[in-house]
Amino acid sequence: MITGRFTSVLVANRGEIAARVLRTVKALGLRGLLVAHEVDAGAPAFALADDVRWISGPTPVAAFLDAAQIVVAARDMGAEAIHPGYGFLSENPDFARSVAAAGITFIGPDPETIELMGDKVRARAFVEALGFPVAPSAIEDEDPATFVERARALGAPILIKPSAGGGGKGMRIVRDLAALEAEIDRARSEALRYFGDGRLFVERYIERPRHIEVQVLGDRHGGVLHLHERECSLQRRFQKVVEEAPSPALDDAARARICEVAAGIARSAAYVGAGTVEFVYGAGAFYFLEMNTRLQVEHPVTEAITGLDLVAEQIRIAQGEPLAFRQAEVVRNGHAIELRICAEDAARDFSPTTGRVLRLSPPPHARFDAGVSEGAGVTAAFDSMIGKLVVHGLDRTDALAKAKEALAGLVVFGLRTNIGFLRRLMADPAVTSGAIHTGLIAETPGLTADPAIDAALADRLVALAAPHIPDLQRERRRVPALHAAMGAWRN
Repeated sequence: MITGRFTSVLVANRGEIAARVLRTVKALGLRGLLVAHEVDAGAPAFALADDVRWISGPTPVAAFLDAAQIVVAARDMGAEAIHPGYGFLSENPDFARSVAAAGITFIGPDPETIELMGDKVRARAFVEALGFPVAPSAIEDEDPATFVERARALGAPILIKPSAGGGGKGMRIVRDLAALEAEIDRARSEALRYFGDGRLFVERYIERPRHIEVQVLGDRHGGVLHLHERECSLQRRFQKVVEEAPSPALDDAARARICEVAAGIARSAAYVGAGTVEFVYGAGAFYFLEMNTRLQVEHPVTEAITGLDLVAEQIRIAQGEPLAFRQAEVVRNGHAIELRICAEDAARDFSPTTGRVLRLSPPPHARFDAGVSEGAGVTAAFDSMIGKLVVHGLDRTDALAKAKEALAGLVVFGLRTNIGFLRRLMADPAVTSGAIHTGLIAETPGLTADPAIDAALADRLVALAAPHIPDLQRERRRVPALHAAMGAWRN
């Protein structure tokens, strides 16, 4: 148990990350608090929380972006600290300031660090000034009038990115410079829609790149270290689908270089808490991409190979405790893979799907961080991810075998998910060999196409699913009104 000053922690988030944080909060003997929107009623996090307060807004997402409402709820519940999870307000410096102003500890970096490293343009300039590798680029803020001209001078292909964004929103690859201005307009429009900030920058795009990131931890006593790297190259529309650790692309020398650069960047920023330094990697070279000043969706793979609980480390650091281990003590053990389970139709360009979860059965011998419960409705109100499946093996071959086994044992009835797609992806020769890159899924249309199902198999699948459909079973047992009116009469 923690013996410091925290006795209660509020989770300002939802879904699987809310449940995951609360599990550690409770394991540390702390009081777990939760804010929630009514559309999530009955989610797994509810069973773990000691107190829940409802929040509201014009939309469910707006409720979780209402910093003032969340701070009021935290004060009313007696929260001593707030864990923001990821997304929503997790990288909002004004929220971190409002939390501190209320006399509550924000479990994350200082607002000034979020402002520096959370803004892609400022972070890139900071990293470049320190002499760390960055890709050739053109930044709009430096001279808006010449932005298009400077972008064109980089040569094709180039990648347009929002300065304030993340999650792939507003990012566009331009291979034909004649379309550059039109693509900049589209990227700006999307950035304004998602982030309220239309500032852009462009980078030289590396064809078939890998996306490799490094988990870092820093305390308030000057201690900064890394927890090894993760490979996040399996993506669709610039959003991660599968993550693994360690990267199959790196030998020991390359691994040491990229991890030390990440730790050096965090050290230079006087980073406090858990963060991730991301790189684009190709042809043996790597370039700084961005830093995420929060916990990542894919943090469980790092936990699996290090044996550490990153949420517990975040809480200890937020209490002012020094790091409890040295770099040499962070030992990498085996190989881990995380698969994001999403309510989406891979055959229709990964479009989100909705429905009720009629049956949810996690596989044995695998970690499944669920964001929904059996019987819950999945709507279009939030992101499509409904859970994460994590496996750990002796090596990559063993981890891949366990991933396939876990996917075969995971049952989700009631709505279309990406489970079938993930099964095909794990069996793909490029994935098996480790020859992956961020464009692999887009270049392999066969992965997303649903296999043909003949009528006989379709009938069998319907028969198997029918007993798990409550509405169908209620209708089967329903007594027609005319018969019910007969009472106990018998012939």
